[in-house]
Amino acid sequence: MFMTEALIAIMLTTPPDAIAKPVETNPHGVRMVDPYGWIRGKEKPEVIDYLNAENAYTKQMTAHLEPLQKTLYDEMLGRIKEDDASVPWIANDGWLYYSRTEEGKSYDIICRKLGTDGEEQIILDINAEAEGLEFYDVTNWETSPDGTRLAWLADSTGYEENDLIIKDLATGEILDRSVTKADPFSLGWANDNETIFYARHDEAKRPDRIFRHRVGTDPNEDVMVYHDPDGRFYVSAGRSRSGESLFIQSGSQLTSEWHEIDTSNPERPPRVIAPRRQGIEYEVERHGDRYFILTNEDATNFRLMTAQVADPSPENWTEFKAHDEDVYLTGVDAFKDHLVLSQRRNGYSTLEIVSLDDEGGSHLLEVPEEVSTVGVGTNERFDTSMLRFGYQSPVTPSSVYDYDMSDRTRTLRKQREVLGNYDRNDYVASRFEAKADDGEIIPVTLVHRKGLEPDGTHPLWVYGYGSYGSSMNPWFSSNRLSLLDRGVVFAIAHIRGGGEMGRRWYDEGKMALKENTFTDFIDVVEALRDEGWGDPERIAIEGGSAGGLLMGAVLNMRPDLFTVAHADVPFVDVINTMSDPTIPLTVGEYEEWGNPNDPEAFHRMLAYSPYDNVREMDYPAILVTAGLNDSRVHYWEPAKWTAKLRDLKTDDNMLIMKTNMGAGHGGSSGRYGRLEEIAFEYAVMLDQLGLAGR
Repeated sequence: MFMTEALIAIMLTTPPDAIAKPVETNPHGVRMVDPYGWIRGKEKPEVIDYLNAENAYTKQMTAHLEPLQKTLYDEMLGRIKEDDASVPWIANDGWLYYSRTEEGKSYDIICRKLGTDGEEQIILDINAEAEGLEFYDVTNWETSPDGTRLAWLADSTGYEENDLIIKDLATGEILDRSVTKADPFSLGWANDNETIFYARHDEAKRPDRIFRHRVGTDPNEDVMVYHDPDGRFYVSAGRSRSGESLFIQSGSQLTSEWHEIDTSNPERPPRVIAPRRQGIEYEVERHGDRYFILTNEDATNFRLMTAQVADPSPENWTEFKAHDEDVYLTGVDAFKDHLVLSQRRNGYSTLEIVSLDDEGGSHLLEVPEEVSTVGVGTNERFDTSMLRFGYQSPVTPSSVYDYDMSDRTRTLRKQREVLGNYDRNDYVASRFEAKADDGEIIPVTLVHRKGLEPDGTHPLWVYGYGSYGSSMNPWFSSNRLSLLDRGVVFAIAHIRGGGEMGRRWYDEGKMALKENTFTDFIDVVEALRDEGWGDPERIAIEGGSAGGLLMGAVLNMRPDLFTVAHADVPFVDVINTMSDPTIPLTVGEYEEWGNPNDPEAFHRMLAYSPYDNVREMDYPAILVTAGLNDSRVHYWEPAKWTAKLRDLKTDDNMLIMKTNMGAGHGGSSGRYGRLEEIAFEYAVMLDQLGLAGR
């Protein structure tokens, strides 16, 4: 019988003391002892008891912050327009689609109209689907080409195993919900409006197969149209903008391979665009009788090639846009008369518009702020000169524009409304540059209240990630205003391992160079402190997932530098996880971190693995958050790390862990539940920064 949190809270007067059950191994002759391996296995009552005990202890330790949590929640909710709607977009079926929210309801309502004055049709009320469930997430949805049917993928646990549900939009009848345990993201209709493609996982939860399903048939009869047996490769599928193709993408961290299915002949087997070659990445966009192909072959920052659909073999590729050491090409979107190239220049995102008419030529989309983020929005139509793009900055709320690529005019369709008299002129966003020990310049985004000077008196909050080449673009957050209005200086450290400064930036923060990520972050924090942007006694740091690895590593390296850290769903048990190929994501991660079966890689990873490097010393205050159903970073990693920190740390600083017992990697699925989580996290961090009374 499981012990409830309420019962444990009555009994608990000291921090939970997880029982150590040491297991010794000797990989590559190194003696390793794991005292908490038993925490892996949520089916065991003693594991749930331990997690409940940690949650109860956290509740006790933060009871005094409940008024602040409520204040923060009310502030954040008060900035949100609860009854709101997205900007409608025109789909190829002629309908205008949009989503909207209603006050008091946690989830989106997806709707459509025929024309701006047409009658609204609700095609999916996610609130109704989620009724009675602790968690519900629609990860993908798509209407059939003729607009008569809706397919969506729904996750009801947070473990990212989805049901595929198909609905008749004329009658509202559910036609099919027989496919279960599908991948959350792959979905694509064929042109017959009867055939749909989806992906499944292998035993290690890697999407490795694409299936063809006919609406209303037994999924046991579904045809597997593609399978990738290589454990490094992840498979996905989606329909092209032009509707001519369903592309199957199979990729590892270093290598790509694309296949194509003719959507008018869905029973034909897929054909390969270009066979995989180790270390060569590419992506494909269809444009009539030719492909546009973005590739890193002989191009660190990628270049753009073309090939004829009739024979797209690599020897027939022709260069369309050459490699540029200063411009990182990150995506290509094809329209009838234009290409849109997503890029990074000097650390920031940009869009280049290329004309495909006889005159050619290109231009960059102008943006009003340097410290900002711009990206391609929802653009389902192929035959149009209108580009929908999104724009935001740390002080400019998320905005949606329509841009005429021919006459270069733009129309602001919507800027997210921030209630409560928000004035962007009350805040400042700027670029700061920190120098790393090896001389590299690390860009940093700063945002704070206007008039605040770098005099060394301000609480500083530094966010970092630095993995997978993922860029932490400067983003707007109305929730963050609750920090800024209390005098916090918020910083985003664009450290190596991300892609902010080009593909080199990623390559210099992975594998043998992974420690650059950690030392860059430390150098950023020290530079901000030394330049007066942070009070040395009030420095908070935050990161999640691979950013949680960053938190764990820098806490072991420089615990004296920080006041409080928030490690969210942290990947901290590096050696144990990467040594077990049955754990989801492990094999595919060998090209990111290394394979510990290789002695050199093992010793390199062991040197920074947070769990393996906890030692007897003082640590700052630490908040750990996790999800019981997390399939990406399993709950036992943060739980084991917390238990080991309790054993070895020599200080009396706060150490608490909160596990969401009904969610996965992203936390609560509903918007109100997520706000409650953020309010809790902010309250804990602000308390440690001495701002609980503000």
